[in-house]
Formats: sequence, C-alpha cells, structure tokens
Amino acid sequence: MEQPAASQNVLALQSGPRKKLLLAVFCFAQFLDTFNNSALFAAIPPISAAIGISNSNSVWLLSAYQLTFAALLLVSGRLSDLYDPKIVFIAGAAPMSFFALGAGFVRSQVPLIVLRAFMGVGAALTIPSALHLIVHMYPDPAEQAPAMGLFAGSGAIGNVIGLIIGALLVTYTSWPWVFYFVTIVAFCVTLSVFILVPWREQTPESAVQKARRFKRIDIFGVSLLTVALILLVFAVTSGSTIGWRTGRAIAPLILSVLLAAAFFVWEARIEEEFAALPPKMWFYENFSIIVASALIPFMWWGVVQMLFSWYWQEVYGWSTIMTAVRFLPVGLMSFPVVIATNILQKLLPLKYVTLIGQALCLTGTALLAFGNSPHRYWSYVFPGLVIGTSGSMVIFTTVNIAVFAVTPPAVAGMAGAIFNCALQISCAVGTAIITSIQTSVQSNHGGPTSFYGRSAGFWFLFAFVALITVCVLVFMHNTLPPQRAKPDAKMEERASQGDAMELMKPADQDSVVISESGRVVMA
Repeated sequence: MEQPAASQNVLALQSGPRKKLLLAVFCFAQFLDTFNNSALFAAIPPISAAIGISNSNSVWLLSAYQLTFAALLLVSGRLSDLYDPKIVFIAGAAPMSFFALGAGFVRSQVPLIVLRAFMGVGAALTIPSALHLIVHMYPDPAEQAPAMGLFAGSGAIGNVIGLIIGALLVTYTSWPWVFYFVTIVAFCVTLSVFILVPWREQTPESAVQKARRFKRIDIFGVSLLTVALILLVFAVTSGSTIGWRTGRAIAPLILSVLLAAAFFVWEARIEEEFAALPPKMWFYENFSIIVASALIPFMWWGVVQMLFSWYWQEVYGWSTIMTAVRFLPVGLMSFPVVIATNILQKLLPLKYVTLIGQALCLTGTALLAFGNSPHRYWSYVFPGLVIGTSGSMVIFTTVNIAVFAVTPPAVAGMAGAIFNCALQISCAVGTAIITSIQTSVQSNHGGPTSFYGRSAGFWFLFAFVALITVCVLVFMHNTLPPQRAKPDAKMEERASQGDAMELMKPADQDSVVISESGRVVMA
C-alpha cells in the first residue's frame, strides 16, 4: 500500500521560510478570532447609539458571533480531517471578509446581528483547519510545540490588543472601521493561504468511496450538537438579559440538554468510523482534563473586560481610550509570557506548567475582586491584571500544545474543534452566568454603579478556576514530558502512527484507521 514520495506530507516538506510565513498567516487568523470579540467591547456603545440598539439587545452583537462560532466548530474539524483543510480554511476566511464589509455598511439592528453570526461561521471554518495544517506542517513534536505556542499566543494577544485597536478606531475614525479592519486582514489571510498552501494531492475515488467519505461527516450527529450549542448560548444569553425564570431562557436550556444527551447516545451507537465525535476521544489519556482546563482562559479575559470596561467608563468617567490603556497590562504581558511559557515547557512536565498558570490565575482574580475604586487601580487591579493574564496565557498556550500531544495527527481537526469549542462556550456561558450574578447582587446592594455585583462575579470566577485546578491536580496524569525531552514510548508510537497515516494513503485515503494494536489498517 505504500505510495510514492509525492504522496507524503507535502506541508512538512516545505522550506523553513515558507513554513514560518504560513505560521504567521495562521496566527493572524487566530488573532481575528479573538479580535472579533474584544474589539466590540469598545465599539458597542457607539454602535448602539448610532442605530438604536438597547443595552439588553447589544449583547447579541457579541453572542451572535460566539453562538455560530462555537456551534459549527465540530463540523469544521470533521471537514478538515476528511477533506482538504486548505479549501475549508478559504471557505471560512473569504466569506468572513465580505460579511465584515457588509457589517460596516449596514445601519439596522437585525441585519448587523445576522452578519455578525455569519462572521462566526467563517471563523468556525478557519480555526480547526488552521490547526490541522499546523500539525501536519510541523509533525516533529519539538517543532510543533513552539508553533502551537505562537498560534495560541496570537489569540490571547488579539483578545486584548483587539480592545485597544477597537478603541483607537472608534475614537479617531468611526465604528464601521472595526469591521473594515476585519475585512482587510481576512482578505489578506485568504489570499496568502490560497497562494502559499499546496493543494492536497487527490487520489481518484469511486462513487462508493466518495459516498463513504461523506457519510463520515455524520450529518445527523453534528446537526444535533450544533442545534444544542445554539440553544445553550441563546438560553444563557437570554437568561442574563431578561431573567432566568422566563420561558425564553428555560425552554431552550432544557432542549439543549436533551439534544446534547441525544448526540452522545447517537455517537455511542453508530460505528466509530462514522462518528463525528467518537467516544474514544474522551478516553485519550488526559484529553478530558485538558479540555476542562481550556474553559479558563477565554472566560477569564471575557469576564475581566466585561466587568471593568463599562464600570470604568460610566462610573469612573474614563474615556474609551483611557479604559483601553488601563487594559494594556493584559496585552503587554502576552508577549513575554509566551516566551517564558515556552521555557517552562522545556523544563517541566506540562501538568506542572498548567498548575503554575492556574495558581497565577487564582492570585490575579482574587486581587481584582478588591479593585472597587480608581485609587485601587495600581495597588490591586494593575497587579491583578498582570498576574491573572500571565496565568491565563500560561494555561492557554500549554493546553493548546497538550491537546495535540495526547491525540493522533489523524484527528487533529477534531481535537482542535473540541478545544476551540471549549474556549468559545466557556466565554459565552461564563460571561452570561457572571452577568446574572452581578445583576442579582447589585439589585440589593447599591445598584449598577456599586462594585458589589462585580466583586461577587470575580469570586465566582475564582471558585471556578479553583475547581479546575483541583481537578488537574487530582486527575491529570503526569505523562506529558518537557517539550525538549525525548518523547516516551507512547508518544513515539503516536508519532509513528501519524507518519504512517501520511505514508500509507490507500485509494480511499480517508478510510484509514488505527487499530487497538497500533497497526494502520483499512476501515
């Protein structure tokens, strides 16, 4: 079954400069993912004033994007594993550019929210496909780890730099330029991938083989999960804005739970080859606890920006620019922390690096809970932002590497989809839950201009991070070595399986599976 050298992984055979350029392009795609959320924190007030969106409805400018992004990640990951990930990436980045352009021109509430939702669809297609391409471009774990670290860091940087760029654009131009910026970057990213990424060599397939490949997308299963995630985000967003005791929040929440349960039952009953999310994914060693740790970073950044940005502008009277400047520690810490994390990952097992990040995150969150006046910015908020951001960045970059270290390259797209789904869902659900806590507390303690509700939100965030930290401490096996260390036997076996996947492409190249004994066999 061995194929000629031409059928080997062409991405891994590219020159060093070309790989670095492609990695930079993929990092810009990840940057856009988080920029599309954080830049809106600065843009929502002028957008709401310009087109008449109420405070309760303005949250949908964020949630519409998060909703479609999170819901379609699994589909995107599956498509990236089964078909050419280059096509999947372009199919996401190119429409995102045009939808962002349209968002800059519309001046009506419903069309703008719809266009934001379509931008989320584009982002959902780009991220898992970019991860798939990076994993196959750097098959050597020693090269793959820093590449994944840069990719993860670009997302964290975009999360805060996006707020600053958004504030600058809103202040010195106008709010549509937030969307025009996305248009320009997404178009450049699309063009770069089209030119630089080689096309996958296509092996002639019969009609039966094509039908078999299409069946592996698991349309019914991914539809169940997609609808479940859409209803979940809709429910928690509605609960945070109009109340949790309303039918608009309770009914979709119950339906989402039932559909999610139906999805996992369906995935367990069908043949593993045709499952979009085979149950065995959760049994890769440490995979579940790594995904649980991925719930922290985006939730932390989203909550911090949400709780402070409005308060600083409306209560302290700080301008949009001054508010963005106060968040600079978050953005500036991202660069050195990525470097420091890379050093830690070479010195310590990944479990200990993750725990260090979680300890820092806990410390920073506790400090932020006491930042209830402008005079406490330098004594509590500033160190809280520095320490908490450092911890979140350490967690983000480490779990981004670990999730691919414990899974075979053959499921890189799916692993990336699950990982990014955890990031997005935690941000959407976490901010909604903490908004509800904040609203409930401040209704009896001083109203929206008091800090009591925000302090309660920070302590809830502290408790959540503490719970995940305990789970990592107890349940995560210390089997992921420092990245400079020679991989253990299990890691070597996983790498050899990935190499075999690339070297042994049969006519139905996507029907290759790994048997329990580690042999490459035909499905």
